[in-house]
Amino acid sequence: MYSDGSRIRMIKSKEDYKFYLAADKLALSIRYKRPRLFQDEIWRFERLLRKVEYLQNCRHNPIDRIAYLQARLNLQKLSVKLGLSIPPNVFGPGLSIAHGGPIVVHPKAMVGENCRIDRCVSIGSVHHPIPPPKIGNNVFIGPGAVIDGDIEIADGIAIGANSYVNKSFIESGITIAGCPAKKISDKGSRNCWFRATEILRKEAAEAHIDKPK
Repeated sequence: MYSDGSRIRMIKSKEDYKFYLAADKLALSIRYKRPRLFQDEIWRFERLLRKVEYLQNCRHNPIDRIAYLQARLNLQKLSVKLGLSIPPNVFGPGLSIAHGGPIVVHPKAMVGENCRIDRCVSIGSVHHPIPPPKIGNNVFIGPGAVIDGDIEIADGIAIGANSYVNKSFIESGITIAGCPAKKISDKGSRNCWFRATEILRKEAAEAHIDKPK
């Protein structure tokens, strides 16, 4: 999993930060510049999450430390309001949170690019100290799904609503569902949601080709 190297593991530079913001915005189908007043709370949450990640990972002087603490406080307030327990440095770029929570994610879980996650989802490990899941790129997680334990979910998998996933699925591009989950289809997540990072990278490549030399 992640063998193609396409997953940015976390924000490590200002360029990464901008890419994450652009990918998340595209994944949420947002076409305006800034969140609207009293609206767009999911987008506001994702922007704050990326700001916290950037300040935590890249900015370490005293002034930035104050900015980090303020951003972390604002993120915590919005997390409580929306029912989202999503720690920094878990999700790759292109995150699309479909609705408010509850959504609970283990702080050491790893989730790749272009994850579409619905309400009432839990990603973690019930039995401490068993490590939490590792989830690949382009994974769709339906409402009510529980992903539990030291398991791996391959790229392009769609997880059906109310599924309980407690074993690894290393075949990419399939649909799994049930309690416990099993493979039910070869369709995968391709038609569940678009892949923001792929679109952005393609646009960047085309712009580079068209740039006068």
